[in-house]
Amino acid sequence: MPLVTVLIDTYNYGRFIEDAIESVLKQDFPLGQVEILVVDDGSTDDTAERVKKYGSRIRYLYKRNGGQASAFNFGLANAKGEIIALLDADDYFLPGKLRRISEEFRAHPETGMVYHRLLNVETASGAMSEADFAAVSGYATDEERKLHKLLECQTSCLAFRRTLLEPVLPIPETIRLQADTYLVFLAALSAPVLAVSEPLGVYRLHGGNLFYREVPDPRTQIRMRHLGMTIRIFKAVRSRMKDSRFRSGPVWTRSLLERQILDLEKLRFTVEPPDRLRFFLFLLRESYVYRMQQTWRFTIYNYLTAFLALFFGYKNGDWMYEWRRKNIGFMRSMLPRFLRRGDGDSHTI
Repeated sequence: MPLVTVLIDTYNYGRFIEDAIESVLKQDFPLGQVEILVVDDGSTDDTAERVKKYGSRIRYLYKRNGGQASAFNFGLANAKGEIIALLDADDYFLPGKLRRISEEFRAHPETGMVYHRLLNVETASGAMSEADFAAVSGYATDEERKLHKLLECQTSCLAFRRTLLEPVLPIPETIRLQADTYLVFLAALSAPVLAVSEPLGVYRLHGGNLFYREVPDPRTQIRMRHLGMTIRIFKAVRSRMKDSRFRSGPVWTRSLLERQILDLEKLRFTVEPPDRLRFFLFLLRESYVYRMQQTWRFTIYNYLTAFLALFFGYKNGDWMYEWRRKNIGFMRSMLPRFLRRGDGDSHTI
């Protein structure tokens, strides 16, 4: 049984796939303990021909196109390693990657996920730079900001203990992009994670791998596609957290999910304005999700604003929010006069 499975997911990345494979074959790690698994998600280019030249050194699995979650599920069902290292076909590992992560897993048997810094390389110019990196080690559920940082990880820096992944699979196959975010979120709720600040891989920038938050124009189709997929991921995680395995997790993790979904949906409204009913339902849900973090005054006016949405719609949203702000301020200044006690003290409003 191999110690490490390197799972390379690819779709029409024939021009990059050899670099990815070679970066694994050149590791300073015993290749007898490595399984290289290439999952081809229905490529129509020359990927198959390029992979065939490696013969039995590679396990090549071709499947009908179904998206990244589908490719991960297929690959993980066939993987034999105790450690699963993910690698996008357009990225590649640096020579010490597998040795370092295996050492970390061995030294920290309680750890379920190890991740590391990446270098960025511009395909056109060859210029290389260090990617942003937020180091989080231990239980990510200790603080909300830790989980926020983990969700920024890229696929090719992630490695998981097989026993951690098995209970959270399969990934919902409606997640065609960023399926690793689903794995990272649930992994962080299941076991401690470990960050390696040393760069152990290279993320290739070539124009086809943009995330919605990196696209400068918020009205582009690419941005909206990734935005919609991110909403779908968080909803899938929310659904999975209803399982008994995750019910003991901190309450704030569920609240964080709800807030993330709301924020992303609000961003999508800037491109796809909702009708009056949808905007009304959104505002009701927003008030409910934030109920523990807002005063009773704010809650009252949130619900009033939601009902105004049925009459004025999303196009007057700015006016409604301003109306709410002014009236909350007015109530804050006027109520103490009516609630003042006879001894001169007043209630806390």
